[in-house]
Amino acid sequence: MHIKFICSQLSMLHSISVFRTAAYTNSPHIIMQHHKMTSINSCIEIDITGQIASDSIGTKYYSGFGGQVDFVYGSSAALDGQGKAIIALTSCTGKGDSKIVPYLKHGAGVVTTRGHAQYIVTEYGIANLWGKSVRQRAYALIQIAHPKHREMLEKGAFEIMKCMPSKD
Repeated sequence: MHIKFICSQLSMLHSISVFRTAAYTNSPHIIMQHHKMTSINSCIEIDITGQIASDSIGTKYYSGFGGQVDFVYGSSAALDGQGKAIIALTSCTGKGDSKIVPYLKHGAGVVTTRGHAQYIVTEYGIANLWGKSVRQRAYALIQIAHPKHREMLEKGAFEIMKCMPSKD
């Protein structure tokens, strides 16, 4: 009886499901055709210019990056002009270290480039990096960092850019 029920459920699922290869489902050209396409991915850390590391902590590989690059590109380039690529992360690690950093850890792989970063979300807000200068990106990211790390990030930004981050 139990086997018959499982088989009937699988049969029903089969009739309403379409299975595709990852080459199809992760194709930016397919993704961008969806109306108001929104992708939500996560990351390990992001630097103040918007470079996103999602698969490694420094030189230590933590996970694969899956389809992040494909979905970030496909959704931000959606043909209807209404797509959004969101990277969501907590502002701090479990140990209290900032995930928004002046520099990525040595050896960290950049999965999503600063040129493709669009919306970054933490528990402190949303930073829209799309089309922004490096100074504007740094300012926006510092605003959504944990308050206890903002001064350190401002100092790091000044060290890198030789000027203060600015929203203008």
